[in-house]
Amino acid sequence: MQHAVGSPLPPPHQPGHGWTPAAHDPGAHHPGGHPGPAAHQGQVPQQGPAAHQGSAPHQGSAPVPPPPPAPGFAPPGPIPHTPHHVQPPQAPETTGHVPLPPGGPVGMPSAPPAASAPDASTTTIAVLLIGPAGAGKTSVAKYWADHRRVPTAHISLDDVREWVRSGFADPQSGWNDNSEAQYRLARRTCGFAARNFLANGISCILDDAVFPDRPVVGLGGWKRHVGPGLLPVVLLPGLEIVLERNAERAGNRRLTDEEVARIHGRMAGWYGSGLPIIDNSQLDVPQTARVLDDVLARSIASPPQW
Repeated sequence: MQHAVGSPLPPPHQPGHGWTPAAHDPGAHHPGGHPGPAAHQGQVPQQGPAAHQGSAPHQGSAPVPPPPPAPGFAPPGPIPHTPHHVQPPQAPETTGHVPLPPGGPVGMPSAPPAASAPDASTTTIAVLLIGPAGAGKTSVAKYWADHRRVPTAHISLDDVREWVRSGFADPQSGWNDNSEAQYRLARRTCGFAARNFLANGISCILDDAVFPDRPVVGLGGWKRHVGPGLLPVVLLPGLEIVLERNAERAGNRRLTDEEVARIHGRMAGWYGSGLPIIDNSQLDVPQTARVLDDVLARSIASPPQW
């Protein structure tokens, strides 16, 4: 059997596709002699101006089947009816995302009732451990964080500064605008991390060699980036102890004796500042951590003004 050529078959009836039954009714009049897909019984619909001779007549008024869809085309299916009072089921969460509270400025820790002494080992707090190079800040901070009874994180400014690999501005090569900018960036990054940890119930101890004669970029910067509830404590052993510990260092963490002495001399300005100071010249790391707990308990009960 030969097939007619010419105009394509009209699309099947689907709601919302611009097709009306009247336009394709077998009894409707079509000017120009072009009936719809369901011609009168016993007639062959003309599919174009050049229909072939000898086509068999259709029996009845069965509609002509629609052409197959183009590759990659999926015809729209029926839209299920949803009652207004029934909410469609929500797709289950499959990404594994756990919503976390956003970090905000850290407020002052609440003091316990006067009848009981505060326990710094079980309070969620943010601590800033200050001291010169060789004071033992990192060792004490790690030990203190490891032995607390509540979740605690240690954030070292030097570690964060050294996240920069290519283009790292090493202060040993001379303090300049680049090293100052990377220092500020690292401190702000540490502040964001501390606030996020605190917002999710994890205490923090940060360590940095903050100078008392640079309050805007030093202690004031930490207060801006973490919050007024940050508790600063100064770790300041004698110069001979600092020189001895610095001599045991390697790489860019080791400074010259002249630089160590200069930094230590500037740190002496913390005396008389009102901040708590721990002289750990004769204390090992565990002993210093216990003294730090005692100092923090007093700071929680009566926060220092800074």
